[in-house]
Amino acid sequence: MPVITMIEAQRRKGRYNVYLDEQYAFPVSESVLVEYRLFKGMEVPKKLQQTLMAADSVSKAYQLALTYLSRQLRSEMEVRLYLKKHEIPVSARQQIITKLQELNLVNDQDYAESYVRTVMLTSDKGPTVITQKLKEKGIKENLIEDALVLYQTDDLVANGLKAAQKLAKHYQKLSFSQQKQKVRLGLMQKGFSGESLDQILLQLDLEPDPEREWQALVQQGEKVMRQTARLEANKRRQKIKQRLYQKGFHLDEINRFLDEQLTNE
Repeated sequence: MPVITMIEAQRRKGRYNVYLDEQYAFPVSESVLVEYRLFKGMEVPKKLQQTLMAADSVSKAYQLALTYLSRQLRSEMEVRLYLKKHEIPVSARQQIITKLQELNLVNDQDYAESYVRTVMLTSDKGPTVITQKLKEKGIKENLIEDALVLYQTDDLVANGLKAAQKLAKHYQKLSFSQQKQKVRLGLMQKGFSGESLDQILLQLDLEPDPEREWQALVQQGEKVMRQTARLEANKRRQKIKQRLYQKGFHLDEINRFLDEQLTNE
């Protein structure tokens, strides 16, 4: 039966080469060396050798997972996919995940709560987007719901209001009607909905500014006029009126603009 004749440390810390009957046989990690109590003079039958090599493969994969987790918090699904990408066998993946969970290094509840806190403090995203992102990370729905409890209504509305103010400024060159629509749509795309969305819009308290509305109409109107310059006069007037009305401007202001612009032509 083969006997260990030498255990030699590799240059890589925590790795060792095992020699059987004066011949190099296989490498092992320090954890495997300790777990199986390997020593010089120990007999190593074929079955034990296979067990040691399999245990070493799991140990190397575990270290790979630890390195991956050292960069940032990961969900269970992310770790599984990472191990799969590195061609770690399914059975080894499960062993590694179980060990990581026992050490609380992989915990989807902690992951979800951390994600919600981070988004709450650093971004303008609402619950719907948070839910979508966490589902993409493989987090179960009940864990997401529990984590979202951390996103208190006051914080939700405050973050939503900041987003709404940016959106309102971005769309200030549109008609007041379109501006309101764009702000609401933008907030919904950021994940705000229901009662919180209504509260945000109420606190935003958008009011029409007649002077700004007129400037927006003139800017949009001049653009449409250039686009319809080749049309016959009556068709052109009708087309301009139609497009500006679709953009949310009032008919009386549109007629005023047309009277001024077409008369000047």
